[in-house]
Order: sequence, then C-alpha cells, then structure tokens
Amino acid sequence: QVQLVESGGGLVQAGGSLRLSCVASGSYAMGWFRQAPGKEREYVAAISRSGDRLLYADFAKGRFFCPRHNKNSVYLQMNNLTPEDTAVYYCGARMGDEPAPSPSTQDYSYWGRGTQVTVSS
Repeated sequence: QVQLVESGGGLVQAGGSLRLSCVASGSYAMGWFRQAPGKEREYVAAISRSGDRLLYADFAKGRFFCPRHNKNSVYLQMNNLTPEDTAVYYCGARMGDEPAPSPSTQDYSYWGRGTQVTVSS
C-alpha cells in the first residue's frame, strides 16, 4: 500500500513563506494540489520521479518551487504567500515506470491526508 504523509503547514502572515514536505513509502512521480473550502482540488505543481521534469500552475510560477529532496520525498517551497493561498495542501503519487508530471488529479492513484496552510492578511 502506497502511503504519503504531508507536513509543514501552518499559519503565516501575508508575504511570508512556508515549506511543505511530502514523504512517500516509495519512489513515484508526485504532484502537489490544494483545496480551499467550497472549491475543487486545484493543481499546484508536479515533478517526475527522477526530478528532472517539473510543471507549475500559472499562479505558482515564480513563487512556489518543488525540489525533490530524495527519491521518496519532495518539498513545496512557497514564498510571498497571500490569503488566496489558504487551503489544505495534498500530495499525490502517480504510478508507472517514469510517467510525465501531470496537472490532472485523475492521474494520481494515491493521496496523503493533507496539511493546512492558512495565510492571514
């Protein structure tokens, strides 16, 4: 059974930074998504299993960075946060030998429980 555990969420003031971590039980292509109350789950960033391919949502480009720490874990470094970034952040694992990073929730077979990020104004 694939397991994913997110951590690093919390309360931060607007303009601040947070670094989220996702640790998986194996090596997978992974994606970061977020879900605000009353909204659908939204793509943030995705990384290949080797770490050589990255995708970012338009709102994340230049503010969020998704380095792979090692074969089992990835970070989501979030800078210059705004109240609109408030959401539960999830990481997902995409199965396959070397799948491309994907912005679609349907391509991810396993999810963590999420970590809450709250940005105050």
